[in-house]
Amino acid sequence: MPRILGNHGHVKFNYITFQGKKDLEKKFMCRLRGWLNPDSAFVILIDQDQDDCRELKSKLHDKCAEIDKSPVLIRVACCELESWYFGDLEAVEKALELKNLTAYRNKKKYREPDSILKPSEELRKITREAYQKISGSRDIARHLSISTNTSASFHAFVKGIKKICEL
Repeated sequence: MPRILGNHGHVKFNYITFQGKKDLEKKFMCRLRGWLNPDSAFVILIDQDQDDCRELKSKLHDKCAEIDKSPVLIRVACCELESWYFGDLEAVEKALELKNLTAYRNKKKYREPDSILKPSEELRKITREAYQKISGSRDIARHLSISTNTSASFHAFVKGIKKICEL
């Protein structure tokens, strides 16, 4: 977030994490209802997994409308957040201290990061198990390029963040 927001120190953010999609869907309404700062904006980022992207987003929008917390930005990482890492394999190399991962971007299977069916499994495979979901994501995020990532869902997320923060 700080790299997306740049020098816009007026924007403060908090992360609220959930233990997967079911946990988010079960608990996020309670968290939003209890949020007391009226000047807040909310960003919900969720993996698409096998769900229909539009239906998932619509369902979450409807739930948010019930409690009238706005603005709310909902972004769906297609298919999983790890797709974004395939959009910037240089970041994965740096973060995990591996070599030659960028060669995978030339393979047909990996050219369109958002179309990889199980990107977390693929990432573990090509990194020979060096990628671990939580620690790996934290490490990789520090290196992701905001401008050159080839994942369309990543760019939609960045664009949405900038818009909701009015940058």
